[in-house]
Order: sequence, then C-alpha cells, then structure tokens
Amino acid sequence: MAQQEDVFKKIVSHAKEYGFVFQSSEIYDGLAAVYDYGQNGVELKNNIKRYWWDAMTLLHENIVGIDSAIFMHPTIWKASGHVDAFNDPLIDNRDSKKRYRADVLIEEELAKIDDKIEKEVAKARKRFGESFDEALFRQTNPRVAEQVEKRQKLHERFANAMNDNNLEELRQIIIDCEIACPVSGTRNWTEVRQFNLMFRTEMGSTADGAMTVYLRPETAQGIFVNYLNVQKTGRMRLPFGIAQIGKAFRNEIVARQFIFRMREFEQMEMQFFVRPGQELQWFEFWKQWRLKWHKALGLGDSKYRYHDHDKLAHYANAATDIEFEMPFGFKEVEGIHSRTNFDLSQHEKFSGKNIKYFDPELNESYTPYVIETSIGVDRMFLSVLCSSYEEQKLEGGDTRVVLHLPAALAPVKCAVMPLVKKDGLPEKAREIVDDLKFDFATRYDEKDSIGKRYRRQDAVGTPFCITVDHQTLEDGTVTLRERDSMEQTRVNVADLHKLIHDRVSLTLLLRKLA
Repeated sequence: MAQQEDVFKKIVSHAKEYGFVFQSSEIYDGLAAVYDYGQNGVELKNNIKRYWWDAMTLLHENIVGIDSAIFMHPTIWKASGHVDAFNDPLIDNRDSKKRYRADVLIEEELAKIDDKIEKEVAKARKRFGESFDEALFRQTNPRVAEQVEKRQKLHERFANAMNDNNLEELRQIIIDCEIACPVSGTRNWTEVRQFNLMFRTEMGSTADGAMTVYLRPETAQGIFVNYLNVQKTGRMRLPFGIAQIGKAFRNEIVARQFIFRMREFEQMEMQFFVRPGQELQWFEFWKQWRLKWHKALGLGDSKYRYHDHDKLAHYANAATDIEFEMPFGFKEVEGIHSRTNFDLSQHEKFSGKNIKYFDPELNESYTPYVIETSIGVDRMFLSVLCSSYEEQKLEGGDTRVVLHLPAALAPVKCAVMPLVKKDGLPEKAREIVDDLKFDFATRYDEKDSIGKRYRRQDAVGTPFCITVDHQTLEDGTVTLRERDSMEQTRVNVADLHKLIHDRVSLTLLLRKLA
C-alpha cells in the first residue's frame, strides 16, 4: 500500500510538471481542495466530456442535452431535501485536530478485512497452482471463514447505523474496531456530528432585500425543473433522457486525495424518465451500459467493480456505484440510481404546478420515474491519469515516464519535429502542422535533441510523433513514431492524416458501444 501511495505522489507531481493540474491560487499559497486545469489537463478533460456527451446524445436518439443555470430558486433545494438533509457524519480526532467522515473510516475498515481475505486466497492460489479450487477454499478455510464472519457482523452493524442515522452507534463502531487516526495514531475521538455541505450566498440589489440562494450541490435538479419544457418542446415520449455537464459545489470538510474530492467539481449527469413499474428494468440496463462505456477505454476490465449501496438515499429504491481501482484503493467514479418519482413529485408539490406527463399510449397522466447516471468528470480524469502512468525501464538501462492515455482522449494527438533547425526542415514541419491541425490537436516541437523531445511527448501522452529529416525533402516521407511501442516506421506525408485518424478518432470508441 505504501508503494502505491508513492506512485500516487509521483502522479500528482507529474500532473503539475506537465501542465495537467495546478493548485488554485498557488501564488497566494493556494486554496484547499480547489484546483485549476492546465493546458494539457483541460484538453484531456474536454475529450472525456466529449466522449460522454457523444455516447449519450449521438448513440441514443431519445436523449437530449441541456445546460441549466448554477443559480436556482432556493425553494428548489427545499423541495429536493438538500436544505434539511444534505449532511455528512463527521468525527474529529482531538490529538491531530483532523476531521474525518465517520462512514468512510468504517468503510476503510471493511476494505482492510477484504484485503486480508484476498491475501489468504492469493497465498493458497500460489501454493496449490492449477489444482486450486477458489470457491471451495473460501468456504472451508478457517482463517477466511473467521474474516468473512467478522466482516458480515461489522457490515450489518454499520448498515443499520447508517439507515437509522444513529450517530452514537457510528462512533461506537469506530471505538469498538479500534480505528485510529492516520495522522496521530490515537483513538481520541469526538462525538459524530452532521454537517451541511451547501454553499450559501445572497442575491439582490440591496442588503435588506437580498434573497438567500445556494450554489448548486448537484446538477440533477436543473434537469428536473426543466423536464417538462424539454418534453414539450422536443415532443419527447417516454422513455427519454436529459443529459447535462456542469459545475457543482460542496463545502467538503474532508477533501483529500488530490482532485478525487473537491469543493468545486464537474458532473456528467443523465436523468432518464420512464413509466412507473419499469424503473428497475431500466436501472439494470443503464448499470450495464455505463460499465461498458468505462471498459471501452481499455484501462483494464479488472479495475472496475460494482458496489451496491448499503444505505439508500431517501429518494431511491435501487442504487449502485461503479468503482475504479485507484492507487489508494477502489473508489466510486460513477453512481447509478433509481430515484423513483420523488424529485418530480416534490417539485410539483412545492411549486404548485402540474408537471405530470400525459402518456398517449395509456391515455393517462402520471409522474414519471427516473433513472440517474452521474459521473464525476474530475474523478474520471484522475482514473484515466492513474491507469495511464508508467515508469518504464528501457534497454540499456534508460528509463522513461509515459502516459498510455487512450488515443482518443489524449490532449495532443501528434507532435511534428524537425530533426534539426536548419536546411528547410522547420519550414517543412510547419507545412505538415498546418495540414493536420484542422483535424487533430497538433504540436510543433523543435527544442532539444530528438530523444528528449520524444520523452517529453511520452510524458504528456501524445500517441504519435512525426520526425521531418533531410530524406523528407527528397522523397516526401517522414518517420512516424508510436508512443506505446516506440516503433518507428517510414510513411508518406500524404498518408499521415489517415494513419493518425484511424487510431485517434473518438468514433472508434463510440463504435464499441453501438
């Protein structure tokens, strides 16, 4: 685990060094849990968003997009339950003065038990080889059975405490499990308290007449209050979906692990409206389809898993997370929820407006049920970055740092390099850049030796490097170098566009989903 944490530190350092992510307001000593995206980071982030947007709106003719405002009427957040119930259970360590989410501390304890079980299984697999019966071993091995029983008891106790909102029991679980503060190493814990996560501000021309408004903690409500507008203007019939990408804000007290948990973040959300009674079928559909979207990137199928919720939100009748294996363990990157008709019913109640859907097939009006898919752009960005980073040993003892980014997501698709800065090579390289830049993010690079330039492009994840040399002027060919294999081939300048397009097009990813 310590080794993985070291790798993560290197990834964070790499992100800053190569223009992916910077600390916000760094020259003023920074702002905690707020980050800026640099020149390469913003391109990678935009490509992730484009992949998600096109997968939703191009591949599904019954899904359209909107962009709702960040500021909304405050009653919306009363209707949604955020004003009264958008809380995290927090606990402080008196010695370190650090604050933690109580539920996360217990979940990490459960994960430790899971790790112990998997280590026993791994040792047995190594000892018995091909004859190893894993299922039988899990059932009969006393050490595994002991850990499984321990986990079940803890999990049941934890789930009950969360469902009952029993803060005293959460603290008692932490005490009984002898969970220590990672910083101080002590178990000197305070009581567990609820903390509301919304940012509040005021809107109005005068202080006396100002109205309290909130920075939205989620993007979903902007979709719900516009659902009927979209349905009528687009003449949409159920089932249909509304997609949105936008900023959300949460006053996270426990904000750690780089951009994994921030106070200002971006969400890619889709709310899918269905007939009552069909919601669980659509829940299973979107659960499978969203995992397929992730796996199409080729980051490693084994890095993903489902995690069904122990405690359902007050509005949900089914919920699961898609988790990705980060250097610091499996963590949620996307949530799929069956939200029932809670949100639309609440907005109908609080607004006093009829927002029911008239179903021409059934000849009746009803409040649709909703399936939600919600993915954090920043968490997705981090999962791509972490899975792509590699320190690679080369022949001769040399090393390189390379980002094996999915080619369609790479911030730069190709770099064009004159071998030397003379003899007309820079001019020829510029010609190639000017031809390719209309279709691909293309960079011109002439500084340092060709080897250093290759390494620099490897570090930002550029799939292809094009080297212009004296032979180029003679026969119109260049050296095309591929990032992952470092294989170099001689190709005609006229063929460059097709060769690169066939590898970096977003269409290749989308066709995997069709």
